[in-house]
Amino acid sequence: MKNIKKLVLAGFAGMVMMGASMAHAVDLNGAGSTFDNPIFQKWFHEYYTANQIQVNYQSIGSGGGIQQWLAKTVDFGATDAYLTDDEAKKANGPSLNLPVVLGAVCVTYNIPGVDSGLKLTPKILVDIYRGKITNWNDPAIAEINPGVTLPDLKITVAHRSDGSGTTNIFTSYLSKVSTAWSTEVGWGKSVNFPVGVGGKGNEGVAGIVEQVSGSIGYVELAYCVQNKMAVAKLKNKAGNYVEASVATTTAAAKGAKMPSSFKIMITNASGEDAYPICGFSWVVVRVNQDDPVKGKKLVDLLNWILDKGNAEAGDLYYAPLPDSLVEKVKGAVATIKY
Repeated sequence: MKNIKKLVLAGFAGMVMMGASMAHAVDLNGAGSTFDNPIFQKWFHEYYTANQIQVNYQSIGSGGGIQQWLAKTVDFGATDAYLTDDEAKKANGPSLNLPVVLGAVCVTYNIPGVDSGLKLTPKILVDIYRGKITNWNDPAIAEINPGVTLPDLKITVAHRSDGSGTTNIFTSYLSKVSTAWSTEVGWGKSVNFPVGVGGKGNEGVAGIVEQVSGSIGYVELAYCVQNKMAVAKLKNKAGNYVEASVATTTAAAKGAKMPSSFKIMITNASGEDAYPICGFSWVVVRVNQDDPVKGKKLVDLLNWILDKGNAEAGDLYYAPLPDSLVEKVKGAVATIKY
């Protein structure tokens, strides 16, 4: 948890220092996805260094980011759940869902004596989150983990308490692999989890898992790597146990048929090496910008992300967008009017 706090505070301190060194106000404001926060902090710091344009980003969750964007209190929203038709209507004008990065949602756990290598099947993961499997030495878990000493320890389920794109990706997966989950719970930014303890943001869920012995949660890959958290290998659609990585995230997106709206979910993807809980992250913007000065700055920022930022995605364990998709997204950015 200390490392998570350092990551968040470092990003915040960086923004404060940038603000203190400038004679003018913030140039652009954004809010939303905590899933994206590690890479956004890196990108926006680099962008300021190169261009003297300050971007203030609030890591408050995808649901909150969309609400702030709809209320026009920020210039862009960031979300791991594309705008629904109802949300798009509330924008009172045409909007764009622009994919900017690919990421993986890890299943992380805190089991004494099991620092790595735990395997989980889709059914076991669903049953844990439905409250049907409640102890780590359950026979179903033990059967697929021979040689692993599983303690007689109660499972504490951790999930998001806020409107979350990470939850959207995670529950999309659970709904695809389980009719029971799809029928009883469903998927979206906010769902009524049958069991568990809620944490705010990826940071909150990661904090619960780090602090509570016997816990399990779902957290974006960068948080897990940076904080050396144990992550499970998940059985994918091809029947292989795979761990989240840049390579397995890229494999999940391979062959995805991207629609012109850029609205697509790639959970439970086919492919021998595909990690099953992956997704795109989007920046949502209005086509018609009210402020021509801010509008130009927003377009310039988006093009920088797609060019330079995208090339650096792997540095923080995100997967870059394929080159063919980058060109399509840049074409959509070119339609923004300011």
